[in-house]
Amino acid sequence: MGQPAAVLFDMDGTLVDSEKLWTIALDDYAAHRGGSLSPQVREDMVGSNMTRSMRLLLVDLGLPEGPSEIAGAASWVARRMTRLFGEGLPWRPGAEEALRRTKELGLPTALVTSTIRPLTDMALDTLGHDSFDVTVCGDEVDGKNKPDPEPYLKAARLLGVDPADCVAVEDSPTGVASAEAAGCAVLAIPCEVPLEDGPRRTLRHSLTDVDFAALGDLLAPAA
Repeated sequence: MGQPAAVLFDMDGTLVDSEKLWTIALDDYAAHRGGSLSPQVREDMVGSNMTRSMRLLLVDLGLPEGPSEIAGAASWVARRMTRLFGEGLPWRPGAEEALRRTKELGLPTALVTSTIRPLTDMALDTLGHDSFDVTVCGDEVDGKNKPDPEPYLKAARLLGVDPADCVAVEDSPTGVASAEAAGCAVLAIPCEVPLEDGPRRTLRHSLTDVDFAALGDLLAPAA
């Protein structure tokens, strides 16, 4: 097989080990409101956008979940995440090398994240602002967030490629569902939440296990 038309990378839990920072911020907000976040609800949030995560959080805490309450919780958590991101973002194993190899191979790349633009821009200080040809953030898809296919469809449109010719790199069930719904082949590398095998996905333990020169093999139809 030839190389994919593009490689579409998720961010949190895929390239940077930031899901643990989200857990800190969410736990801090829960404590601020006099409660605690249940492990199952935290797991359900992985890969989700801010609005859905805040709704889940407020319901879990037994608090009102109207638009103003969601906006208030999102603002609080975003401020906390800004401080945490500012303290530095650790790379996921093999992620820095993965971005370098895609550039060496001349593969177009996109960052497709559920994180809002201001926090993504901070993360790009670590990832490299020139590491991606396009970036699509969670507040830039008109509410059609993962697991909706729109984030990956938008990235493909911006790159001018067919999503069926792309490989998406994801770590969460929500993100994998989004990429698969868009028609992408998926390189699935779990971080905080287990992932199951599937016909359009290839499971790996780490990005260090991936031969990026052979990504085109992932586009072959399942036997």
